[in-house]
Amino acid sequence: MFEYREPKVHEIHPNKGIRDGGTNITISGTYLNTASMDDVSVSLGGIKCSIIHFGEEVICVTEANNPSNKTEEESIFKMEYGNSIIQADDIKFTYKPSPVIRNVTPNASFACGGRNITVTGEGFSAVSHSFMEVHTTPNSHRRRRKKRSLTSVVKTAAVQMDNDTTIIFSSPTIPHNTKYYSIYVFFVMDGYRESVPSTDEGNGCFFKYHSDPTFENSNSTYIQGNNVYSVKGSNFNVAMSKEEAEVHVGDKRCNIQTFTSSILYCDLSKQDTEALSVAKDIPLFKVKFGNGVWVLGKVMFASPVPLNVILPLIIIPMVAIIIIAVICYRRKSQQAEREYEKIKSQLEGLEESVRDRCKKEFTDLMIEMEDQTNDVSEAGIPFLNYKTYTDRVFFLPSKDGENDVMITGKIDIPESRRQAVENALNQFSNLLNSKLFLTNFIHTLEGQKEFSAREKVYFASLLTVALHGKLEYYTDIMRTLFLELMEQYVAKNPKLMLRRSETVVERMLANWMSICLYSFLKDSAGEPLYRLFKAIKHQVEKGPVDAVQKKAKYTLNDTGLLGDDVEYSTLTVNVFIQGDGAEVTPVKVLNCDTVSQVKEKIIDQVYRNVPFSQRPKSESVALEWRPGSTGQILSDLDLTSITEGRSKRLNTLKHYNVQDGTTLVLTKAVLTQQQEDHQQDIYSEKNALLEDDSKTWHLVRPADEVDESKSKRGSLKEKERTKAITEIYLTRLLSVKGTLQNFVDDFFQSVLSSNQVVPPAVKYFFDFLDEQAEKHGIIDEDTIHIWKTNSLPLRFWVNILKNPHFIFDVHVHEVVDASLSVIAQTFMDACTRTEHKLSRDSPSNKLLYAKEISAYKKMVEDYYRGIRQMVQVSDQDMNTHLAEVSRAHTESLNTLVSLYQLYQYASKYYDAIINALEGDPASQKMQLAFRLQQIAAAVEDKVTDL
Repeated sequence: MFEYREPKVHEIHPNKGIRDGGTNITISGTYLNTASMDDVSVSLGGIKCSIIHFGEEVICVTEANNPSNKTEEESIFKMEYGNSIIQADDIKFTYKPSPVIRNVTPNASFACGGRNITVTGEGFSAVSHSFMEVHTTPNSHRRRRKKRSLTSVVKTAAVQMDNDTTIIFSSPTIPHNTKYYSIYVFFVMDGYRESVPSTDEGNGCFFKYHSDPTFENSNSTYIQGNNVYSVKGSNFNVAMSKEEAEVHVGDKRCNIQTFTSSILYCDLSKQDTEALSVAKDIPLFKVKFGNGVWVLGKVMFASPVPLNVILPLIIIPMVAIIIIAVICYRRKSQQAEREYEKIKSQLEGLEESVRDRCKKEFTDLMIEMEDQTNDVSEAGIPFLNYKTYTDRVFFLPSKDGENDVMITGKIDIPESRRQAVENALNQFSNLLNSKLFLTNFIHTLEGQKEFSAREKVYFASLLTVALHGKLEYYTDIMRTLFLELMEQYVAKNPKLMLRRSETVVERMLANWMSICLYSFLKDSAGEPLYRLFKAIKHQVEKGPVDAVQKKAKYTLNDTGLLGDDVEYSTLTVNVFIQGDGAEVTPVKVLNCDTVSQVKEKIIDQVYRNVPFSQRPKSESVALEWRPGSTGQILSDLDLTSITEGRSKRLNTLKHYNVQDGTTLVLTKAVLTQQQEDHQQDIYSEKNALLEDDSKTWHLVRPADEVDESKSKRGSLKEKERTKAITEIYLTRLLSVKGTLQNFVDDFFQSVLSSNQVVPPAVKYFFDFLDEQAEKHGIIDEDTIHIWKTNSLPLRFWVNILKNPHFIFDVHVHEVVDASLSVIAQTFMDACTRTEHKLSRDSPSNKLLYAKEISAYKKMVEDYYRGIRQMVQVSDQDMNTHLAEVSRAHTESLNTLVSLYQLYQYASKYYDAIINALEGDPASQKMQLAFRLQQIAAAVEDKVTDL
């Protein structure tokens, strides 16, 4: 009998879910099974809810509703039966923002699985079903053997959800040998799915599977029963903790006391041991890590031994041992007394030595805290010209260094073809000015597997020079490529964008910043940077510097710290430059300086108003001392050099007995015949000495020879000198840091203050990042902070800070570079929001600026905030600025050479580029492939059939 019924909805459960969909909603009411499932539809605020079960209760699954929206949205429930609509205004469904995963801990599991993994974040309470899902795919060499691709998927449901911020999963079981598989871990929450990387990418959210641990003597037949058991193997604690691991002897739990990578100790209580020893069945020894259970053998307990047998076995050996001990004690007592007095005397001597050294270092600290401002050179700042600056920033790090063709400007083209090639390169320049061609060119190159990261960096630098005449166009290309890059990272992990220079556009951005900030360097930031460099150099050279080990007494870097108490004194020598008149220049040196170090200090002082590149090199001058009627050429190595052990010591002023106030003559390359002969003899002697034994040392003897000397007899004082307590000398780091603090602060203030002049390029690009973040719905300030840090401080300022010779005509010695690296690392730490917890085990370089780092971090935050509040730089203003830079400097660059080098890439990947252009309809219309073929024919002098 046909019956009319009116369905009614009473409630839905749950009444909330995430925007990603996937929530199963159960609809309760009366007569809901009226009609058929095909006639019924359900929607939530206009978004379909797919029915998966139809009966007295209806179950449907929500679909995605704008997952990028981070706000809640209340939607009206609607159910339709054919043309009839059931709408209950009092029944609402709330769309919650997508869940966010912040951290995964622990972040590792064995392949056997079963480890409790806690995921923390937010937005979990709106999730109905959660899974941890793992995909395993055999690696390529296994796929070739099996001749097919096989991906296995395993997943486990959440075992516990404590609140809105915490979910606990049990890690799934995967194939035990993980090195043969590519493993991908996902956390699935209804319709939300997030992939977790296997390595830490800076956000603390990663997870890695390890192969199951291995055990020695696994499944051995018998194990001797006892109270304490040891298990040996490997990789125990890479994905398991002492609290999680379980060891069982039969049905008794063995309490783990020690748990390391290769050994595990556990003990049984006395009651459990006795119970197992009389048990009927032989107990098994089992180790349980998560779902993995390893049976290592059967435990055999020894039968009880009668007391009348035990007592003689114990008492007789004990009596014998006591008698022997008494005899030995009587013989050794006097000797022990003498040894005690000797050790006591040595300890007192060591205590006195430590006290003297600490007092000396404290005195040094007070002296070095004097203001060094007036010691910085007053000779002006030797800025490099624009071409040299760009050459060093763009091409000095290349594999050819100073010999790179872009720096030398020399290309190998036959003179008879030079004009034809130049004409073709001009045509190639016009082709590069086609945005369609250039983007296709770049994309094609980046798609080639053999196009390495180093080549990408070099290619981007060539492109920067080639397009320098049209920086507005260069900027447009950079923006286009950058937007494509941003789309890729926003879809995955936006915090990783700009972290490395792995694409052409990332290097283009670094070059763009270098171009736009050159004027800012010369006008504002260059002076405090140069003062900082000179102050470090001054401090380093005030104390001994080991010319062989490249370590200094005064440094910021603990690995470059001279860990020996070197005796030295400061000398003032009067230097006469032969051929430059009778003027004498006083120069401060140390009596422990090598001859080469003395020559460098003399050249620095005498030619302090001359840029480094125009000064004579220390190898091209000779240093002569005239204590009497005859002169003596000083050299690092000569026949008077002292040999200690297997090494020769470099000659110092103390070796030659040069005193304070001595006059030295610096002889340039032009020598008299007699001096030239003498100099030749010195060089011959030096070469012969080096050939005879290439090992040399300066202030600190080689470690292997020091160890040998300890075994030889000598005084206590000599032995103490061979083993200095390195930690005592760490106070020198504080001494140098305190002396340089004002210079460091001034530099940081000059580049991280929005109250001073901010380069328009910085404001322009930061606004661009803010605009794109808003466009993509990124409201996480940490992400935007990382973008800005990666684009300016870490991509430009750290590079300039570590390489002052990129902007100044100076030489950066290794010991100065070591201190600059510490300041650069501090600058990097200041630009990150991650809080580094410090402890006694933290590196000394981190501890050194631990007090100042919070102030530096605030300086960075204020800098970014101040730039955001500044008046916007329009596209027109930016283009005007870029046009001025192009007009001022393009003619000085090797544009033609850059075009020739770019063409080499077009030639190397010629077929791929032609195919890409011919496969693009827009490129076909503009005949870009044909134009490239014509250029190739002209450059390579080939006849084209086109």
